[in-house]
Amino acid sequence: MNLESITVVLPTRNEAGNIGAFLASLPEAVHLIVVDASEDETPDIIQRLRPARTQVLRRKSTITEARQLGAELAHTDWLLFTDADVVFPGGYFESLGGLAEADVVYGSKLSRDRFAVYYRWFGYGQQCSHWLGIPAATGSNMLVRKEALVAVGGFDPELVCNEDSELVWRIKRAGYRIRFEPALPVYARDHRRLDSGLWRKTCHSVFRCALLYWDLIPARWRGSDWGYWSQQQSGRAPGVSRVE
Repeated sequence: MNLESITVVLPTRNEAGNIGAFLASLPEAVHLIVVDASEDETPDIIQRLRPARTQVLRRKSTITEARQLGAELAHTDWLLFTDADVVFPGGYFESLGGLAEADVVYGSKLSRDRFAVYYRWFGYGQQCSHWLGIPAATGSNMLVRKEALVAVGGFDPELVCNEDSELVWRIKRAGYRIRFEPALPVYARDHRRLDSGLWRKTCHSVFRCALLYWDLIPARWRGSDWGYWSQQQSGRAPGVSRVE
Protein backbone atom coordinates (compact mmCIF):
# COMPACT_ATOMS: atom_id res chain seq x y z
CA MET A 1 0.00 0.00 0.00
CA ASN A 2 1.37 3.41 -0.95
CA LEU A 3 -0.07 6.88 -0.41
CA GLU A 4 -1.28 7.17 -4.00
CA SER A 5 -3.48 4.10 -3.45
CA ILE A 6 -5.47 5.80 -0.65
CA THR A 7 -8.46 8.11 -0.96
CA VAL A 8 -9.55 9.99 2.16
CA VAL A 9 -13.36 10.26 2.22
CA LEU A 10 -14.50 13.25 4.25
CA PRO A 11 -18.10 14.36 4.95
CA THR A 12 -18.26 18.01 6.04
CA ARG A 13 -20.79 20.48 7.28
CA ASN A 14 -19.77 23.89 8.60
CA GLU A 15 -16.24 22.87 9.57
CA ALA A 16 -14.47 26.15 8.78
CA GLY A 17 -12.93 26.19 12.25
CA ASN A 18 -11.49 22.69 11.95
CA ILE A 19 -10.68 22.08 8.30
CA GLY A 20 -7.39 23.97 8.16
CA ALA A 21 -5.75 21.84 10.86
CA PHE A 22 -7.18 18.69 9.29
CA LEU A 23 -5.73 19.51 5.86
CA ALA A 24 -2.36 20.44 7.36
CA SER A 25 -2.07 16.89 8.76
CA LEU A 26 -2.88 15.25 5.40
CA PRO A 27 -0.03 14.24 3.04
CA GLU A 28 -0.15 15.76 -0.44
CA ALA A 29 0.16 12.34 -2.08
CA VAL A 30 -3.18 10.95 -0.86
CA HIS A 31 -6.40 11.68 -2.73
CA LEU A 32 -9.16 13.58 -0.93
CA ILE A 33 -12.88 13.45 -1.71
CA VAL A 34 -15.06 15.83 0.30
CA VAL A 35 -18.85 15.56 0.31
CA ASP A 36 -19.92 18.90 1.71
CA ALA A 37 -23.23 20.20 3.07
CA SER A 38 -21.94 23.49 4.48
CA GLU A 39 -23.49 26.90 4.75
CA ASP A 40 -20.12 28.41 5.72
CA GLU A 41 -16.82 28.77 3.85
CA THR A 42 -15.62 25.18 4.43
CA PRO A 43 -15.49 24.21 0.71
CA ASP A 44 -13.74 27.47 -0.21
CA ILE A 45 -11.07 26.88 2.42
CA ILE A 46 -10.51 23.34 1.14
CA GLN A 47 -10.13 24.45 -2.47
CA ARG A 48 -7.76 27.26 -1.46
CA LEU A 49 -5.54 25.20 0.86
CA ARG A 50 -5.53 21.90 -1.07
CA PRO A 51 -6.27 22.36 -4.78
CA ALA A 52 -4.35 19.25 -5.90
CA ARG A 53 -5.66 15.67 -5.62
CA THR A 54 -8.89 17.02 -4.14
CA GLN A 55 -12.50 16.75 -5.23
CA VAL A 56 -15.23 18.69 -3.43
CA LEU A 57 -18.84 17.72 -4.09
CA ARG A 58 -21.60 19.92 -2.67
CA ARG A 59 -24.45 17.69 -1.59
CA LYS A 60 -27.09 17.85 1.16
CA SER A 61 -27.12 14.36 2.62
CA THR A 62 -26.87 12.26 5.74
CA ILE A 63 -23.39 11.37 6.91
CA THR A 64 -24.01 7.79 5.72
CA GLU A 65 -24.95 8.94 2.23
CA ALA A 66 -21.93 11.22 2.14
CA ARG A 67 -19.54 8.40 3.06
CA GLN A 68 -21.10 6.11 0.46
CA LEU A 69 -21.00 8.73 -2.29
CA GLY A 70 -17.37 9.49 -1.55
CA ALA A 71 -16.54 5.79 -1.71
CA GLU A 72 -18.27 5.44 -5.08
CA LEU A 73 -16.36 8.39 -6.52
CA ALA A 74 -12.97 7.05 -5.41
CA HIS A 75 -10.79 5.16 -7.87
CA THR A 76 -8.15 3.88 -5.45
CA ASP A 77 -7.84 0.47 -3.80
CA TRP A 78 -8.10 1.88 -0.29
CA LEU A 79 -10.61 4.25 1.34
CA LEU A 80 -9.80 6.09 4.57
CA PHE A 81 -12.97 7.34 6.27
CA THR A 82 -12.52 10.15 8.75
CA ASP A 83 -13.99 13.41 10.07
CA ALA A 84 -12.94 17.05 9.75
CA ASP A 85 -12.63 17.60 13.50
CA VAL A 86 -9.59 15.31 13.84
CA VAL A 87 -5.92 15.51 12.87
CA PHE A 88 -3.53 12.75 11.85
CA PRO A 89 -0.33 12.49 13.91
CA GLY A 90 3.10 12.38 12.34
CA GLY A 91 3.93 8.92 11.03
CA TYR A 92 0.29 7.86 10.67
CA PHE A 93 0.30 7.40 6.91
CA GLU A 94 3.76 5.86 6.83
CA SER A 95 2.49 3.17 9.22
CA LEU A 96 -0.29 2.13 6.83
CA GLY A 97 2.17 0.48 4.46
CA GLY A 98 2.66 -2.45 6.80
CA LEU A 99 -1.06 -3.16 7.25
CA ALA A 100 -2.06 -4.20 3.73
CA GLU A 101 -2.69 -7.82 4.73
CA ALA A 102 -5.96 -6.76 6.38
CA ASP A 103 -9.10 -5.62 4.55
CA VAL A 104 -10.19 -3.20 7.26
CA VAL A 105 -7.88 -1.41 9.67
CA TYR A 106 -9.31 0.86 12.34
CA GLY A 107 -7.82 2.75 15.25
CA SER A 108 -8.86 4.89 18.17
CA LYS A 109 -9.71 8.56 18.41
CA LEU A 110 -7.74 10.21 21.22
CA SER A 111 -7.31 13.75 22.52
CA ARG A 112 -4.32 15.93 23.31
CA ASP A 113 -6.38 18.35 25.37
CA ARG A 114 -9.79 17.96 26.98
CA PHE A 115 -11.39 14.57 27.73
CA ALA A 116 -8.06 12.81 27.15
CA VAL A 117 -8.82 10.21 29.83
CA TYR A 118 -12.27 9.50 28.42
CA TYR A 119 -10.96 8.97 24.89
CA ARG A 120 -8.20 6.70 26.19
CA TRP A 121 -10.68 4.49 28.07
CA PHE A 122 -13.00 4.43 25.09
CA GLY A 123 -10.05 3.11 23.08
CA TYR A 124 -9.53 0.38 25.66
CA GLY A 125 -13.19 -0.51 25.18
CA GLN A 126 -12.68 -0.80 21.43
CA GLN A 127 -9.72 -3.10 21.99
CA CYS A 128 -11.70 -5.30 24.38
CA SER A 129 -14.66 -5.50 22.00
CA HIS A 130 -12.36 -6.45 19.13
CA TRP A 131 -10.73 -9.14 21.28
CA LEU A 132 -14.24 -10.55 21.94
CA GLY A 133 -14.83 -10.78 18.19
CA ILE A 134 -16.96 -7.65 17.70
CA PRO A 135 -15.15 -4.89 15.77
CA ALA A 136 -15.82 -1.45 17.24
CA ALA A 137 -14.81 0.68 14.28
CA THR A 138 -15.23 4.43 14.16
CA GLY A 139 -15.76 6.48 11.03
CA SER A 140 -13.18 8.95 12.31
CA ASN A 141 -10.36 6.46 11.75
CA MET A 142 -11.26 3.58 9.44
CA LEU A 143 -9.29 2.27 6.45
CA VAL A 144 -11.26 -0.07 4.16
CA ARG A 145 -10.26 -1.98 1.06
CA LYS A 146 -12.73 -0.78 -1.59
CA GLU A 147 -13.20 -4.31 -2.90
CA ALA A 148 -14.54 -5.39 0.52
CA LEU A 149 -16.90 -2.42 0.79
CA VAL A 150 -18.35 -3.08 -2.66
CA ALA A 151 -18.71 -6.80 -1.96
CA VAL A 152 -21.05 -6.19 1.00
CA GLY A 153 -23.09 -3.47 -0.71
CA GLY A 154 -21.54 -0.44 0.98
CA PHE A 155 -22.99 1.57 3.85
CA ASP A 156 -26.59 0.99 4.88
CA PRO A 157 -28.41 4.12 3.62
CA GLU A 158 -31.17 3.69 6.22
CA LEU A 159 -28.76 4.43 9.06
CA VAL A 160 -28.00 8.02 10.07
CA CYS A 161 -25.47 7.05 12.76
CA ASN A 162 -23.45 3.94 13.73
CA GLU A 163 -23.11 3.29 10.00
CA ASP A 164 -19.37 2.79 10.42
CA SER A 165 -19.56 -0.08 12.91
CA GLU A 166 -22.43 -1.75 11.05
CA LEU A 167 -20.46 -1.74 7.78
CA VAL A 168 -17.43 -3.41 9.38
CA TRP A 169 -19.61 -6.12 10.99
CA ARG A 170 -20.93 -7.06 7.56
CA ILE A 171 -17.44 -7.05 6.07
CA LYS A 172 -16.23 -9.39 8.80
CA ARG A 173 -19.22 -11.71 8.37
CA ALA A 174 -18.39 -11.90 4.67
CA GLY A 175 -15.02 -13.41 5.60
CA TYR A 176 -12.74 -10.41 5.23
CA ARG A 177 -9.90 -9.66 7.63
CA ILE A 178 -10.41 -6.95 10.25
CA ARG A 179 -7.60 -5.44 12.30
CA PHE A 180 -7.72 -3.06 15.25
CA GLU A 181 -4.51 -1.07 15.52
CA PRO A 182 -4.21 0.80 18.86
CA ALA A 183 -0.91 2.36 17.74
CA LEU A 184 -2.71 4.17 14.89
CA PRO A 185 -4.82 6.89 16.56
CA VAL A 186 -6.20 10.15 15.27
CA TYR A 187 -6.64 13.12 17.59
CA ALA A 188 -9.90 14.96 18.19
CA ARG A 189 -9.83 18.75 18.23
CA ASP A 190 -13.54 19.35 18.78
CA HIS A 191 -15.50 17.73 21.60
CA ARG A 192 -19.07 18.87 20.88
CA ARG A 193 -20.76 15.56 21.56
CA LEU A 194 -18.89 15.03 24.82
CA ASP A 195 -19.72 18.57 25.90
CA SER A 196 -23.39 17.63 25.59
CA GLY A 197 -22.89 14.78 28.07
CA LEU A 198 -20.32 12.00 28.50
CA TRP A 199 -22.77 9.37 29.66
CA ARG A 200 -25.39 10.40 27.12
CA LYS A 201 -22.95 9.93 24.24
CA THR A 202 -21.49 6.68 25.62
CA CYS A 203 -24.81 5.03 26.44
CA HIS A 204 -26.23 6.02 23.07
CA SER A 205 -23.30 4.48 21.20
CA VAL A 206 -23.10 1.26 23.22
CA PHE A 207 -26.84 0.55 23.45
CA ARG A 208 -27.68 1.35 19.85
CA CYS A 209 -24.67 -0.58 18.50
CA ALA A 210 -25.65 -3.60 20.61
CA LEU A 211 -29.15 -3.59 19.13
CA LEU A 212 -27.75 -3.23 15.61
CA TYR A 213 -25.17 -5.97 16.04
CA TRP A 214 -27.71 -8.54 17.23
CA ASP A 215 -30.33 -7.30 14.73
CA LEU A 216 -32.75 -6.37 17.52
CA ILE A 217 -33.47 -2.83 16.38
CA PRO A 218 -36.91 -2.39 14.76
CA ALA A 219 -36.79 -1.36 11.11
CA ARG A 220 -38.64 1.89 11.87
CA TRP A 221 -35.86 2.91 14.28
CA ARG A 222 -32.96 2.45 11.85
CA GLY A 223 -33.56 5.84 10.23
CA SER A 224 -33.71 7.69 13.55
CA ASP A 225 -30.63 9.01 15.30
CA TRP A 226 -32.33 8.89 18.75
CA GLY A 227 -31.22 12.44 19.38
CA TYR A 228 -27.60 11.76 18.40
CA TRP A 229 -27.33 14.98 16.42
CA SER A 230 -30.05 16.96 18.18
CA GLN A 231 -27.68 18.79 20.52
CA GLN A 232 -25.78 20.05 17.50
CA GLN A 233 -28.62 21.33 15.35
CA SER A 234 -28.60 24.86 16.73
CA GLY A 235 -24.96 25.19 15.70
CA ARG A 236 -22.86 23.07 13.42
CA ALA A 237 -23.09 19.31 13.53
CA PRO A 238 -19.99 17.15 13.44
CA GLY A 239 -19.48 15.88 9.90
CA VAL A 240 -22.77 15.85 8.04
CA SER A 241 -25.90 15.61 10.12
CA ARG A 242 -29.28 14.50 8.97
CA VAL A 243 -30.65 16.90 6.37
CA GLU A 244 -34.40 16.92 5.80
